[in-house]
Amino acid sequence: MVAHHQQRLELNDDEVDRIFQALADTTRRDIVRRTLVEEFSVSRLAAEYDMSFAAVQKHVTVLQRAGLVTKHSRGRERLVRGNPATIRRAQALLDHYEQIWRSRIDRLDALLEQD
Repeated sequence: MVAHHQQRLELNDDEVDRIFQALADTTRRDIVRRTLVEEFSVSRLAAEYDMSFAAVQKHVTVLQRAGLVTKHSRGRERLVRGNPATIRRAQALLDHYEQIWRSRIDRLDALLEQD
């Protein structure tokens, strides 16, 4: 991979907290899922949920602060799009935890085989 195309995969503690706190909510996970498939206006997203426009807007703001979605304007609309780069970074962290866990299991298996 060429260096200038490489993305920073490491997350600092604040980023990890924001991402996983944002994903801890069912509505926010659904908004991420929807906006990874297609772009939505905030008003169109709000029509999908049994809550106020302001409540959906707050959910989008939490997701945006976590880097899980991006927002941009097109005319008078505010369009929301899922951010796969942040999902990849979170997945890399989870993969790292899985590697740690698997190596512990492998060491335990090796110890059990010695007996």
